[in-house]
Amino acid sequence: MLTSKVIFLERSFAMKRVHSKLMQRLFLVGTSLALALVNLSLVLATAPNAMAATNWETVGTAGFSANTSNFVSLALNGSTPYVAYRDLASGWKATVMKFDGSSWQTVGTAGFSAGVADYISLAFNGDIPYVAYSDANSSYETTVMRFDGADWQTVGTAGFSAGQAESISLAFDGSTPYVAYMDYGNSFKATVMKFDGSSWQNVGSAGFSADQANPISLALNGSTPYVAYQDGGNSDKATVMQFNGSSWQNVGTAGFSAGTADYISLAFNGSTPYVAYRDGGNSDKATVMQFNGSSWQNVGSAGFSAGQADSVSLAFNGSTPYVAYSDQGNSGKVAVMQFDGADWQTVGSAGFSDGGAYYVSLAFDGSTPYVAYEDTANGYKTTVMRYYTSPSPSGIGSGSAEVSAPDTGYAALAKSSLLIWLLGIISAATISTGSFILYRVKKANC
Repeated sequence: MLTSKVIFLERSFAMKRVHSKLMQRLFLVGTSLALALVNLSLVLATAPNAMAATNWETVGTAGFSANTSNFVSLALNGSTPYVAYRDLASGWKATVMKFDGSSWQTVGTAGFSAGVADYISLAFNGDIPYVAYSDANSSYETTVMRFDGADWQTVGTAGFSAGQAESISLAFDGSTPYVAYMDYGNSFKATVMKFDGSSWQNVGSAGFSADQANPISLALNGSTPYVAYQDGGNSDKATVMQFNGSSWQNVGTAGFSAGTADYISLAFNGSTPYVAYRDGGNSDKATVMQFNGSSWQNVGSAGFSAGQADSVSLAFNGSTPYVAYSDQGNSGKVAVMQFDGADWQTVGSAGFSDGGAYYVSLAFDGSTPYVAYEDTANGYKTTVMRYYTSPSPSGIGSGSAEVSAPDTGYAALAKSSLLIWLLGIISAATISTGSFILYRVKKANC
């Protein structure tokens, strides 16, 4: 029995030493892992914010229209994006959809126009959406419709233009709708009309441009309508005209661009007109120009896009001009650039859409840019995307090392992992201690 007790004591002391070393190692490993997980939680908790700061995200589902869409036009009513387009699923008639916060919903009836609708333009009078289009049911003359909350109603007479209309552009002076278009009834020149409450009236003379005007973009500076267009009378260069109350006058020199100006888009920064276009004088890249009161000047470098720029759309975020376009330098995908006061900078990634894009349309919700387009990667259906910038995580800044984040997502996962490891350490200690006790009891009974 004495020999047995001596053996038991030796083994007991040996086990205590092994157990002590095991516990030390478990403690060190557990502590290291705990610290690593805490650090990981801090990094991952901020990672979604860091990624979101440079992301374009799809609004709802990509390719949400029922089928192929053309002549896509985007406008926002407050923070709610609307799109109008020619809808293959409805016999190429006009359809308008809006995003309700979770999905895209049809506004009124899909395919509400009487016939095929080309050159669709969407704009708002307060909360009321209007669309203007070339109406196949009226010999492709201009028709304007508005949504009354239940149905789409014709504004004035359907097909009110003198002849067939192309490149239609719709805008408002208060509650008065204006349309500009290339007028087949007046030698393909520019015509602008407005609705006086009962009928459509010419603004100045019909067909006032020197020659063919296509494409045309309309915008108002206060109550003064302006049009920008590719001027067939000036080697297809850019011309801008304004209505002075009695007649249309050139703004600066007619045909002021370096080369041909296609996909021309007009917008205002305060009372200063800007135009963006595909610049034939600079390898068909994007160029933006502004009128300084006496002449047209380049904004930054002419031809600033990476490659050819098609379907150019111009809009302002405050006083900062943005352009969206189909970027042939990036497989025809959508690119957006902004002018920082010195140079044009890419917003997010260049070519961020899934595939090629047609009929690119740019608009803003506050400082958030949205783009709509015909999406070749999704059945040539309509897709809308927005540039999402999240706020910086609280507690992180210059000279700060604290992070305040809720116990959700990555931070919660890291904390759960830490708890599992700590429980694992306790379990390991319990199992090791229990094994030692059982071993000692067994030997004591020998």
